[in-house]
Amino acid sequence: MTRVVAQGTFDILHPGHVHYLRDAAGMGDDLHVIIARSVNVTHKEPPVVPDEQRREMVGALKPVDEAHLGHPEDIFVPIERLEPDVIALGYDQHHDADSLRAALSERGIDCDVRRASPLQRDDDDRLLSTGQIIEKVLAERD
Repeated sequence: MTRVVAQGTFDILHPGHVHYLRDAAGMGDDLHVIIARSVNVTHKEPPVVPDEQRREMVGALKPVDEAHLGHPEDIFVPIERLEPDVIALGYDQHHDADSLRAALSERGIDCDVRRASPLQRDDDDRLLSTGQIIEKVLAERD
């Protein structure tokens, strides 16, 4: 059985998240998703939705076998525990695949790192990021 781990913030779920998780699930037999804790989100605005609620929402999605909260101090702790065969990065996630491979190797974690495919835009009105959703809500609710 091939275990895949995907990870992300998943603040406000949107079609891009669903595409990423479907793609990641297709990379193996068992998909585990690590939800970033708010305290660890430093590369963008912090999430609006609380940690446990984001974990619950992602866990309810069909492609996901299990959803886990990330470790508050060391992002590699859940990866060491889950022992994945594949880590699936989102198409536009900020992680550098080569740096991640090196960090995994340093910790003795042997797994493949792959990048998910992009979601094809078939409609310019589709909201494909949490930031776009928030901007639209603010613009329309002002």
